[in-house]
Amino acid sequence: MNTVSYDGSFDGLLTAVFEVYEYKIEQPFICKTNIASVSLFGKLHCVHTDETKSDRVLKKLKDKLSRNALLQLRKTFLSEIKDIENVLLRYIQYVLANKISVENNFSHPDVLMLQQTSRKVDREKHRMEAFVRFQCTKDNLYYAIIQPDYNVLPLVSKHFEDRYADQRWLIYDGIRKVGLYYDLEKVEEVFMHFETDLNNKDQLKAIYDEKEELYQSLWQQYFQSVNIKARKNTKLHIQHMPKRYWRNLVEKKVFNKQ
Repeated sequence: MNTVSYDGSFDGLLTAVFEVYEYKIEQPFICKTNIASVSLFGKLHCVHTDETKSDRVLKKLKDKLSRNALLQLRKTFLSEIKDIENVLLRYIQYVLANKISVENNFSHPDVLMLQQTSRKVDREKHRMEAFVRFQCTKDNLYYAIIQPDYNVLPLVSKHFEDRYADQRWLIYDGIRKVGLYYDLEKVEEVFMHFETDLNNKDQLKAIYDEKEELYQSLWQQYFQSVNIKARKNTKLHIQHMPKRYWRNLVEKKVFNKQ
């Protein structure tokens, strides 16, 4: 087995795929640079992201795959599941080796894996779009912290840019330590250390807008008023809103002890 290391980006992965073909690397195992290790009998090939090479792979795939299949490829990459790079490598090799379309051949394990994984990522994306709760700071920045299972931050950018185009906002992924910042003109990726403890009242008072506490209280009261105890169905509720999301929901600060 020969280890092929890359920088963790999607372009980097496509560059790695290109170089597997270019250098005729046998039994390649693609992984991120920070976890790359050389097997006893293998070699290490370090990939430097090259947009020209990644674009050539992408162009080949566009000739073979539908727009939906290309989106599935991207979403599967964002799942960050262990060794997913090698599933994608095998999938791409399978696609390029066939003259006919194989994207719906679910009898092939990698095609099936791609569909199942992309659906999980897509479901997480929609949950993030539904469960994000912004809170306003003293300088009128609306911020929200998310902790998704998959790296869906790049997928939710357009949704929030379209929906909240008239206000500055920051959505921060507390697991991956990266955020999206919108300055009323464009969205930028930012890397920073951000406090993920939303229950620290002393710290929150220092940054909250003076009306934020009132707005949160009103929202909690509304949530409580529509929560009909006689119709309570905890199992169904958790199915639609898993407990792992509760820590960042304003309305759950009242009910998270139930």
